[in-house]
Amino acid sequence: MDPFVWLAILAVLLVTEAITTGLTTIWFAGGALVSAVASYLGAGLVTQLILFLGVSLVLLIFTRPVAVKIMNKDVTKTNANSLIGKKAVVIQTIDNLAQTGQVRISDIEWMARSASEDVVIPENTVVIVKEIQGVKLIVEEV
Repeated sequence: MDPFVWLAILAVLLVTEAITTGLTTIWFAGGALVSAVASYLGAGLVTQLILFLGVSLVLLIFTRPVAVKIMNKDVTKTNANSLIGKKAVVIQTIDNLAQTGQVRISDIEWMARSASEDVVIPENTVVIVKEIQGVKLIVEEV
């Protein structure tokens, strides 16, 4: 294939990435660039296609997780997910067996359960929110 065909594919992939900004086609753009260089140097069509697929997959597998982590580093958690990792005060004894327990966090009362089934957490204890299951906060003592 002519190098200009690969460059046209590269341009389409870059424009698509610019429109979507979802890290979906940038990896294939890298493969198209390598294939364009290979085509310019006289590589055959099969070699160009193997390079395109190989480089694209390597970029996708090895660099995407790092890129996603970097892009999402400053994303602010919203709603209930923002509570994970925060401290709360137990206002009703947490006992998973009796299915009781409430905590107060940011002036809001939440139903709460202990992360460990056999742990009872008394009132006025400071806990940390580990996860959210439905409408209940799963907590551990600090």
